[in-house]
Amino acid sequence: MSTAPWHYGLLGLPLAFVALPLYVSLPAHYAREYGLPLAQLGALLLAARCVDAVADPWIGRQADRWLRPGRWLGVMGGAATLMALCFAGLFFPLPQGGDPLLVWAGGLLVLGYLAYSVLAVTHQAWGARLGGAAVQQTRLVAWREGLGLIGVLAASVLMSQAGWGWTTALLVIGLLLSLLALRRVALPGPEQASAPQALALAWRTPTFRRLLGVYALNGIAAAIPATLLLFFVRDRLQAPEWEAGFLLTYFASAALALPLWLRAVARFGQARAWALGMLLAIAGFIGVLGLEAGDRALFLLVCAVTGAAAGADLAIPGAMLTRVVQRSGLAGQAEGSFFGWWTATTKLNLALAAGLALPLLQGLGYREGARDAASLQALTLCYALLPCLLKALALGLLWRSFGRNKEFL
Repeated sequence: MSTAPWHYGLLGLPLAFVALPLYVSLPAHYAREYGLPLAQLGALLLAARCVDAVADPWIGRQADRWLRPGRWLGVMGGAATLMALCFAGLFFPLPQGGDPLLVWAGGLLVLGYLAYSVLAVTHQAWGARLGGAAVQQTRLVAWREGLGLIGVLAASVLMSQAGWGWTTALLVIGLLLSLLALRRVALPGPEQASAPQALALAWRTPTFRRLLGVYALNGIAAAIPATLLLFFVRDRLQAPEWEAGFLLTYFASAALALPLWLRAVARFGQARAWALGMLLAIAGFIGVLGLEAGDRALFLLVCAVTGAAAGADLAIPGAMLTRVVQRSGLAGQAEGSFFGWWTATTKLNLALAAGLALPLLQGLGYREGARDAASLQALTLCYALLPCLLKALALGLLWRSFGRNKEFL
């Protein structure tokens, strides 16, 4: 069996490939093509994501039973098939408008999100079950997340250039190739055959609770700029034509920085390398505070710096979670139980970021399209200063909990 990390990580590409259209493109597509109100679409997407996030811990508990030779392929193959069918049904719906289309989209979103979560949670738990030292685990996660970044970039190009038919066809091909690649990865059997673990099992591990706290704070800090990016580019920089360039620079920098973060882990350890990533992100966002309209080149530099810092967020925390599972004595038995809560937190971070940043922005007096000094200052503070404060809190908690822990150095 293969030990090549890309054989394991390849599934990250189609998972990221399908996520971008569902999260970013679907609302605009339905509003433009079928005339559905944005308020209804927003409520529909929020409800579907809540069902999805609540289901993740249960999916993680079941993944511990699914991750066995001879069983995983049927589960993941079935989830991949369902996800591809839902994706095609969403972008080529049978109802053409009104309430029937909302019901159709709602049902397919729930099923599609659940299938996506089965694949994502099981895939992450599989990586943790492969074990290995800190650098080896970080390398596995880096391949998964790096290929995911390639999936994001590929989806962003195909959505605009190739249309939904080709995008759906390439998604199916990507899922098939990914499952074939996984068949070449040796899956260690469970150390003991047991029923699925209790939902609260992970919470009984104090180190997991501390790591999840750092991950949640840091995740909200990263999600706030993502939520406010288009507002900042259009109103503060007044450069909407540069949106694609800024995004490409950010994601490309994150992907290119992954090998550097692997070296940092080898030299400094996981906790200190992640702390360096947080410091780099803070430095990048502090640079935003002085930007004015037309500062396109300077904001490209900010995107490059913060993108490189995001590489640490992608590669290191998941690998640290694997160490937590190993130290808990539950390796080979309960990886899914831990990663179910982990992925639920990832999804809730996005919701919390929007729930925190958007009301605060409105409360400070900002309105979309406003160009007065007070509105632009409010936008800049929420886009850059608030993430810096949350990153600093996450950094302090990381250092307090893991900075002197030899297991993560």
